[in-house]
Amino acid sequence: MRNSERVANIALAGLTLAPLVLKVDPNLNVILTACLTVYVGCYRSVKPTPPSETMSNEHAMRFPLVGSAMLLSLFLLFKFLSKDLVNAVLTCYFFVLGILALSATLLPAIKRFLPKHWNEDLIVWRFPYFRSLEVDFTRSQVVAAIPGTFFCAWYAWQKHWLANNILGLAFCIQGIEMLSLGSFKTGAILLAGLFVYDIFWVFFTPVMVSVAKSFDAPIKLLFPTADSARPFSMLGLGDIVIPGIFVALALRFDVFRGKESQYFKSSFVGYTVGLILTIIVMNWFQAAQPALLYIVPSVIGFLAAHVLWNGDVKQLLEFDESKTAASQDDDVKSDKKVE
Repeated sequence: MRNSERVANIALAGLTLAPLVLKVDPNLNVILTACLTVYVGCYRSVKPTPPSETMSNEHAMRFPLVGSAMLLSLFLLFKFLSKDLVNAVLTCYFFVLGILALSATLLPAIKRFLPKHWNEDLIVWRFPYFRSLEVDFTRSQVVAAIPGTFFCAWYAWQKHWLANNILGLAFCIQGIEMLSLGSFKTGAILLAGLFVYDIFWVFFTPVMVSVAKSFDAPIKLLFPTADSARPFSMLGLGDIVIPGIFVALALRFDVFRGKESQYFKSSFVGYTVGLILTIIVMNWFQAAQPALLYIVPSVIGFLAAHVLWNGDVKQLLEFDESKTAASQDDDVKSDKKVE
C-alpha cells in the first residue's frame, strides 16, 4: 500500500468518526468523504491482472432503464405497502450484503496478520439438498466476516447514522474496486445515460427524493447538521460509485501505459469540481440537486481536455480492459506450452 493510500484510509476513517466528537460542516464533510472514498476505491481497483469481466456497451445502455424500473418499483412499494414492512425486508437484505461488503473491505488489513495458508487454502461448502450449489471461501474471509457480522447486527438494531455511513462506504469502496467499465466508450455511454436518468427523476418527478427519504437502508451517506428541521444532509451512493468507476478506469489506464497517475489526476479533479458545484447550487436554491448533472460533465470534460491537450485521444479510445485480460491469458497459455 502506498503512503498516499494509507493516509487516505486514515483520513476517511477519522472524518467518518469526527461528527461524534466535534461539529463538522456538512458541506465540507460531503466533499471530503466522497473524494476520499473515490480515491481509496480507485487505488484498490488496481490489481496485478486486469478484470476478466467488464461491462459491455449494451449493458451500459440498459443500466438507466433497469435503474428506473427499480426506482419506480420502490416508490410504488412505499406508496401502497407499510413503510415499516418494506424497510424490514430491505434491512434483512442489506444485513447479508453488508457482511459481505464490510468483510471484503477489511480483508486486506486483516489477512496480513494471519498465517499464509489461511489466505490461500480454499474451503468448499456445498448446500444441503442442493449439492450442485457450492461456495468457496478462505479462513481469512471467515475471520473478516466476524466483525462485519457484529457491526451489521448493530446497524439492524440501532440504525445509527454512523453504522449507516460505514456500511455505505464499504459498498462504495467495493463497487469502485470490483466493477469495471472495460473501456472509456462504455463509461461515456453509462455516464451519459445516468446523467439523463438523474435529471429526470429529480427535477421532473417526486420519485427520487421520496424514495431517498423513505428508504431506511445504507444506500446514502448521512452527514449530521446543526439544523433540527433538517438533521442530516444526504449523498446517494450512486453519486460516488458511478463516477468513481470511471475515475478508477482512468487510473488503470495510466498504470497500463506506465504513467504516474496522469489522467487519474484530471478525472479526479473533475469529480471534485463537479461535487463542489453540486453543493454550491444546492445551497443557493435550497433544494435537492441531481449530483450527476454537475459531476458527469465535469469528470468527462476535465479528462477530455487533458487527453486532447496531450494528443492521446486514439490510445484512450482504443483502451479495452477485457482485451487486455484476454491477451494476458493467451500469453500465460503460450508460456506453459513452451515449458
